[in-house]
Amino acid sequence: MKFFLGKKVGMTQVFTDDGRCLPATVISTPKLTVTQIRSMEKDGYSAVQVAGGKRRATNVGKAVLGHFKGTPFEFCQEFRMDDVKDAEKYTVGSEISADVFSAGDAIDATGISKGKGFQGVIKRHGFHGGPRSHGQKHCERAPGSIGGGLRVRVPKGMKMGGRMGSDTVTVKRLSILAVDAEKSEIVVSGAVPGRKGTLIALRGI
Repeated sequence: MKFFLGKKVGMTQVFTDDGRCLPATVISTPKLTVTQIRSMEKDGYSAVQVAGGKRRATNVGKAVLGHFKGTPFEFCQEFRMDDVKDAEKYTVGSEISADVFSAGDAIDATGISKGKGFQGVIKRHGFHGGPRSHGQKHCERAPGSIGGGLRVRVPKGMKMGGRMGSDTVTVKRLSILAVDAEKSEIVVSGAVPGRKGTLIALRGI
């Protein structure tokens, strides 16, 4: 299974040979270092742990710094392997670069979406709100009744205002438009979750 980690740089446009204009996202992809191999015998599952980026050593805990063999990486993530033999291809300390993908590859992109804070039911759930006439004064965006009948409690799952965003979101079946090894960038079709600087996990399909 192909995989990689990178940071969202921003969105752009890519023009194809037949003149079509495609929305695209640029992802910065510095080299990753394999920091641990998970095995079925020891851990109960097969996975490859990779880390990348740079941080000050003073900002990294001693336990984490020891696990990274003294290198203060900025981020770290595991990728589970469906086939045990896929994890055996990697060794601790080896590097992975962006050329693991090529143009035309199909991928799934996972990241943390933008945080919206506390939002009402119109923005959070798409409610239409109350009527703008017939005595309406200042409740145009109110959710309306949440009870009724003999019910004395609010049922679980009731759509109400609350925290929105900052969720792990996966956008499936995107495609790689271009891979720039010199700039360490991957251009992905469409939009991926998060703001600029969000860590994006790319998994080959």
